[in-house]
Amino acid sequence: MDLSTLRRKAGTAALVGFRVAPGPLKRLAVRTVAPSYTVGAVCVIEHDGEFLVLWQPHRRGWSLPGGLLGRGEEPAEAVRREVAEEVGLDIDPGDPVTVRVDAVEQGVDVVFRVVLDERPDLELATEARKARWTRRSELGPADRDTRGILAALEDVRREPRPGRLLHLGQ
Repeated sequence: MDLSTLRRKAGTAALVGFRVAPGPLKRLAVRTVAPSYTVGAVCVIEHDGEFLVLWQPHRRGWSLPGGLLGRGEEPAEAVRREVAEEVGLDIDPGDPVTVRVDAVEQGVDVVFRVVLDERPDLELATEARKARWTRRSELGPADRDTRGILAALEDVRREPRPGRLLHLGQ
């Protein structure tokens, strides 16, 4: 038996073993070998062509309202909680509009968008030092995540690039 066949059979045996393993053992195996990512939920809150940004001490530049999911928390619950904590607004985030994966920083952001009919008064919490409404062209210094999320939101507005077959099998 050649080395290629031996590797394929060993891989198949490992996959079958994984399939029949108990759930906790599967999760442990995946967490041990897979890269770990943090998951956040972010909300782009818009009014009259502008969106809300915050200045927070733990960020480098302006950022969008949001934060990390708690254990067992759904993204919509997390973004609703974070927006309430950071600016005092009670929102229904609706459905996510996009998901951004940052492979370099190993983060995943679930992005929500809320368009307001009128501009609300904000109640800044302890994390946010300043808040302002801005247009993308007037944003100024923003943290890396915010720039990536805004770019991902622009991509959502474009027609998606369809997939295609690159090479036929030999």
